[in-house]
Amino acid sequence: MIPQHDFLALSRRHEWQLDPFSFSLADGALAQVWDTGVICIEPADGQRAAPGKEIVLSCGIHGNETAPIELCNQLLGKLLGGELSARHRVLFLFGNPAAMNLGVREVEENMNRLFSGAHSKGEGLCNRERIRAMRLEQYVSRFYSDSGAERLHYDLHTAIRGSRHEKFAVYPFPHERPYSQEQIRFLGACGVRTILLSNGPTTTFSYYSAHQHGAHGFTVELGKVRPFGENDMTRFIEARQALQELVCEERVRLEPWRPEDFNIFTIDRVINKRTADFRFLFASDVDNFTEFPQGFVLAEDGELRHVVEQEREAVVFPNANVAIGQRTMLLVVPTRLWDA
Repeated sequence: MIPQHDFLALSRRHEWQLDPFSFSLADGALAQVWDTGVICIEPADGQRAAPGKEIVLSCGIHGNETAPIELCNQLLGKLLGGELSARHRVLFLFGNPAAMNLGVREVEENMNRLFSGAHSKGEGLCNRERIRAMRLEQYVSRFYSDSGAERLHYDLHTAIRGSRHEKFAVYPFPHERPYSQEQIRFLGACGVRTILLSNGPTTTFSYYSAHQHGAHGFTVELGKVRPFGENDMTRFIEARQALQELVCEERVRLEPWRPEDFNIFTIDRVINKRTADFRFLFASDVDNFTEFPQGFVLAEDGELRHVVEQEREAVVFPNANVAIGQRTMLLVVPTRLWDA
């Protein structure tokens, strides 16, 4: 039903809409295409692990972040082709095929600022990316059942710039829920050993699933943006193996918790753009997690100056080319979660 088992290619040919269809796989699993870039795999009863997991793997929310797109399409292709069998329900989401076709981060608007209802605020559903974000929310809501299965969502990205810690994950603000040591250990198995603890609600996709559906959700940064076909996939071996094991085995084998294996940061401040005159006072190619000395002036925004306030305060996601009112950077500091 899907030529060469390449769902990504099919989705890119139908970048905004694809009529639903379903078909059976060789192992008895059911594959259901809900829309372009949206496909659900339901294991056959004899294959399904108990207790099971409900896993959302999303990628391509930004169209030029190609490594996770290729990673997910490879895993999905092996499931569709019969090389692997899913033991858990899994939903693959390729977020923005139109932006992928253009080789850009977004067509009109940053989709990862449009979840938790943000798509319908302000000007409302005024462009296709806003409509797409609303539909992705609906597909996640449709996917998670009332079975009591553990809900997971890994939203896979690559960053615009390099990083002092190549792979890292943003842990959405948990409200009253405790942090999950098991989930951080799983991220470690993916080769992600730097964790950034969010300090409040956001409009990201992973926060939507975590807050709205009680999922263990993460925004996972796997490296730097590169065009399709130019990714060194050997850099993602750990992530590929861990995700494959997550989907295809009853449980993932994890290393015991060792605090020294992880770098944990917490967000100290979020700097938003107030004027069209916003500008950074550091090099445009500075890496994520770069530290500056206390008192250093990081940016000017009209008459406002943003200064390093704490020792070991580091910059993450600096981007001056955002709309007024959107985030230009995070300022983060080291912290600890558990000592043993």
